[in-house]
Amino acid sequence: MEFSPGAVVPLSIVAAMIPAALYVALIYSADRYEKEPGWLLAATFFWGAVPSIAIALLFNLLGTMPLYFAAGPDSGGTIAAVLVAPPVEETAKALALIGIFVLMRHEIDGLLDGIIYGAMVGMGFAMVENIFYFIQVYGEGGAEAWRSNVLFRTILFGLNHSLFTSMTGLGLAAGRFSRRRDLRYLFPIAGWSLAVLLHALHNVGASTNGPLCLIMPLSDWGGVWLLLAIIVWALWQEKQWIRHYLAEEVERGTLSQWQYETASSGRARFRYCLTVLFDRGPAAYRDALRFYRHCSELAYKKHHFELLQEAGAEELTGELRTILVELSRRV
Repeated sequence: MEFSPGAVVPLSIVAAMIPAALYVALIYSADRYEKEPGWLLAATFFWGAVPSIAIALLFNLLGTMPLYFAAGPDSGGTIAAVLVAPPVEETAKALALIGIFVLMRHEIDGLLDGIIYGAMVGMGFAMVENIFYFIQVYGEGGAEAWRSNVLFRTILFGLNHSLFTSMTGLGLAAGRFSRRRDLRYLFPIAGWSLAVLLHALHNVGASTNGPLCLIMPLSDWGGVWLLLAIIVWALWQEKQWIRHYLAEEVERGTLSQWQYETASSGRARFRYCLTVLFDRGPAAYRDALRFYRHCSELAYKKHHFELLQEAGAEELTGELRTILVELSRRV
């Protein structure tokens, strides 16, 4: 089905936004026990979509021009795609993550949080980049090329930028919770380096023909499956923290045994909150969500204090207990 040149821009925007919205929902749903603040997730997505795109365009141009002059447009463009774009783009995206880890480190409770923030930045970047590519491809090859590019960039490799930047977020989170001072710096560098490597391998496959094309699906989907395995392990680890650190709260009287068992299961939480929504309405539902979110936060803060002896963690646990007791009466 053909469409007019005047329709390519709105169609490209829609073709980029709908998959991005679905992927954002998927990423958000991965955080089962304590959802990150919506405004902060939106801010990281916005950073990926606007400032990091602008920064990447500028520095990609500065890095690519000398290669164009030295090797010609074709070879220079290929070299730039592999050696310039990955470090430039992953650094531009990483600036938002560094800001979160410096200014709002209390929002990072485990490895999963680093992955989620990185994925959100990457998805914002991918959405806007896709719009530009869709419009460009239509100008070069028409509607058929446009449709193929949409399928390629949103379905087959739609999670790429989220995968790359998740590695940076994972490295930052691993460094945050390391007891060894040297690893606090080594893990973030390793995470960023892995993001650049995966990005470069993808661009090698996309920029060349022949057997090297196989690098792209192997590295991209291999990375996605590796990341999924890490997410499953991180969720299991968070569940163990909740069971371990909230057991004491039953003895203290902060939680009942039933509340403890419900807090320790993502499915039980979901079923209970859904029941509250239908039986008692939206206000009670929000209180139930807050109650179990604070249960998770209490467990995480106790873990952080035991692991790192963070200043203020004990005071925060006392405040969280007070909030839970109050919410428990209402829930």
